[in-house]
Amino acid sequence: MTNAQRLRNWYTEVWEKGNLDAITDFIAPDTIAKGIVPEMQMGIDDFRDLIMTFQAQVGRFEVDLPKVIAEGDWVSAFLVVRTSRTDTGAPLEVSGQVMARFENGRIAEAYNHVDYICLLEQMDLLPPDTIPICMTGQRLDWVRQTPHSLAAAH
Repeated sequence: MTNAQRLRNWYTEVWEKGNLDAITDFIAPDTIAKGIVPEMQMGIDDFRDLIMTFQAQVGRFEVDLPKVIAEGDWVSAFLVVRTSRTDTGAPLEVSGQVMARFENGRIAEAYNHVDYICLLEQMDLLPPDTIPICMTGQRLDWVRQTPHSLAAAH
């Protein structure tokens, strides 16, 4: 089996089928993945938590890898994830990229990028056109109402 096939199987078995017990079949114990969640490095236990969190927020995943490049121990892929909102059933589609180094048949190092802004816009957690709005210099400010600010308003 090639490393590109192993990467495809990772997404099929763990992300699409939700087989969390298979995570250790695909990821070496000391692997740290970067970029999946900004400002956070992820190990095996973190993947379990992340996948369960996503499963609670969206429907079943379909992961497509339309572009894959493999060289030696490294595999790089452009990916498209399709799912749906659990609250409305509306379709969701988000793209991303992964670069993974394989060692002894498992991912030993991984770098990821996911278009979370697009995902959060589709989930109505960010306003539509967030990027164009921010490119004009406008800020996405929300007023956090604390007990103190509520009392001051009355």
